Amino acid sequence: MKILYVDTSSNYLYSGIVIDDSIKCEIKEELGKDLSKVALPKIIKLFDEASIAPQDLDKIMVVIGPGSFTGVRIGVTIAKTIAWSLDIPIVPVSGLTAMALSNPMSDNYSMPLIDARRGYVYGALYDKDMNSVVEDTHIELEELKNKVKNNQPITVITNNDIEISYDVVKYNPDILKIVNYFKGREGVNPHLVNPIYLKKTEAEEKANLW
Repeated sequence: MKILYVDTSSNYLYSGIVIDDSIKCEIKEELGKDLSKVALPKIIKLFDEASIAPQDLDKIMVVIGPGSFTGVRIGVTIAKTIAWSLDIPIVPVSGLTAMALSNPMSDNYSMPLIDARRGYVYGALYDKDMNSVVEDTHIELEELKNKVKNNQPITVITNNDIEISYDVVKYNPDILKIVNYFKGREGVNPHLVNPIYLKKTEAEEKANLW
């Protein structure tokens, strides 16, 4: 089984190729404003490093959100274009689940957080067995903290500067672990894959006021 993993939901490009439960190559690089320009060329280089052609892929996994509106669209568009051209399925991946899976403190609960500004976050909470305690949500940080029981050992996984009393680790995706977690899921037609932003757009929020 040959799988391409793609995540551009932030300022970082996280991508890798997994072949038969072994990661052959990966990239974890902060690209900032250059993400839209260089993400695809850098992903294409991975095929040379893995000594395979895109036509050898069996499926693609892509993070569909939450995160940066622009970033999420970049990764989803790349994945859909490659998958459509090769007639292979896509497995949609929650970025928050991917973050939780990469928690190096495996005995703790995992709280992946993405700063959504103005006191809000994209967040979730998983127990040590990756059971969902709080599902992916756009929520005020204080409200999310109130959902946590005091006796739960928690590790926050994030790339943002978020003030919180729990142990915090920088997100360093364990791409092999993420791919292995999702590999048993049946892929979907590329045309059915769409970003999940969780947060309503400004236009949608204004519409609700009327």
